[in-house]
Amino acid sequence: MPSRARPEAPPPLNLARLAAGAPGVWVALPGAEVRLLALANKQTGPKAAGWLVCLTGEALIDLPEGDFVRLRASEAHRLIPEDDWSVLPVKPNTVLMLVSD
Repeated sequence: MPSRARPEAPPPLNLARLAAGAPGVWVALPGAEVRLLALANKQTGPKAAGWLVCLTGEALIDLPEGDFVRLRASEAHRLIPEDDWSVLPVKPNTVLMLVSD
C-alpha cells in the first residue's frame, strides 16, 4: 500500500516580528483570543480579562489607585475587566501579548 505524503508543518510564527509590523496597534491572531502590541509609546489598554504577557523588552503597567506593575520579558500580569489601565515601554522593542479569557 502506498504511503500517504504528510503535509508539511507550517513555519513557526514570530510573534514579536508580527507585532512590529504595526507598531502601536493591537494585532489579532486569527482563530485565537490573542492580541499582540509593539509598544511605541504610552497606550491605554482595552477592557479585558486575561493575561498580559511581556514577550520582549520591558513595560510599566499603570493600574487604578496609583498601583503599577513592571513586566520584564517572559513575565505576565492578570488583568480584570474592571481595571482601567495603560502601559508604557521601559525598554525599546517592547512587545506585549494579551491572552483574553
